[in-house]
Amino acid sequence: MKIFFLIRSLDYGGAERQLVLISKGLRERGHDVVVGIFYSGGPLEEELREGGIRIRPLHKCGRWDVLRFLVRLMHVLREERPDVVHSYLEGSNLLTVFLKPFFPATKAVWGIRSSHVDLRQYDWLYWLSVKLNSWLSRFPDAIIANSQVGRRHHVALGYPPEKTVVIRNGIDTEQFHPNRKLRSKVRSEWKIPEHEQLIGLVGRLDPMKDHPIFVKAAALLAKKRKDMHFVCVGNGPDDYRTELQTLAKSLGLEERLLWVGTREDMPAVYNALDIAVSSSSYGEGLSNVIGEAMACGVPCVVTNVGDSAWVVGDRGEVVPPKDPGALMNAIERLLDQKPHTPAQIRLRIVERLSAETLVVNTERVLLTLFCGSPSVNHAV
Repeated sequence: MKIFFLIRSLDYGGAERQLVLISKGLRERGHDVVVGIFYSGGPLEEELREGGIRIRPLHKCGRWDVLRFLVRLMHVLREERPDVVHSYLEGSNLLTVFLKPFFPATKAVWGIRSSHVDLRQYDWLYWLSVKLNSWLSRFPDAIIANSQVGRRHHVALGYPPEKTVVIRNGIDTEQFHPNRKLRSKVRSEWKIPEHEQLIGLVGRLDPMKDHPIFVKAAALLAKKRKDMHFVCVGNGPDDYRTELQTLAKSLGLEERLLWVGTREDMPAVYNALDIAVSSSSYGEGLSNVIGEAMACGVPCVVTNVGDSAWVVGDRGEVVPPKDPGALMNAIERLLDQKPHTPAQIRLRIVERLSAETLVVNTERVLLTLFCGSPSVNHAV
């Protein structure tokens, strides 16, 4: 089976890392895998090339480069002649609908990775994209959501339930695992003594991640405990970063909170933490960050958004979104009680979010379509 993945870019991000993991896994299982990229040059491309996967740059020239871009994409698809086009995220998903009349024998699969997005936080074009995806969702042959909450949300928006299945993310537990040497290396770089506590939020600077709630919880905790340091890892718009840093300074955290951009050495970053926090207020499907941190044996405090509560189960703390006091109290409970060992925390991810399960379930859905089954629901 020949599979053509379609995605905006291969910068560091949850969807992008999952695409790389699936692509490599499907190729190892004997499938011909090609990845089409709107904007090439992302850092994850090298990992695909090292895995023997071909990349087709599509040379999109900005938001309004639509017609010429479609022509380029159609040309590439005529050359590749894939059995399945598997798109990721709203913009890529829409393209497959417009391509379908020209490639009727090619199966179209959408990937959705969010739930309950607050459209007020984004521009009119994103709002239009979400609405168009809902209206046109009857046209793809299958839709894969990475969370149960995400599936329910999209079905409520009008996505066909008989075509929409859940395949949760997979975590590469060989890459993400406890490592004391990596922990010491990053903490030394950040000048965090081993006897002090480091609480971190990993994620792009985006309103859905709700960094302000994390900052406010950190300020509350810093007033109670002197052995606390905090770090935010991820990039975002400069004006939003400045806004967040101004908030942190106003709360007296300028000496206790590090702002770190995107890092390549994420296993080392997770190992440096004593607790990882996901403070998202909306939008999450299934967070890679939580799974990766837990695979490194790091306990997590998460808001009850998307499938985050399912991921941590009884190995972490779950709090309501937008409640800095609850977030602070949950962090303190984990610091004081340490109810689970790193091995116990890691085991939940090994058992429930393995990379092999992700690849096998994805393959099963795609093969079901390839073999002409009218329904994919039984496939996972």
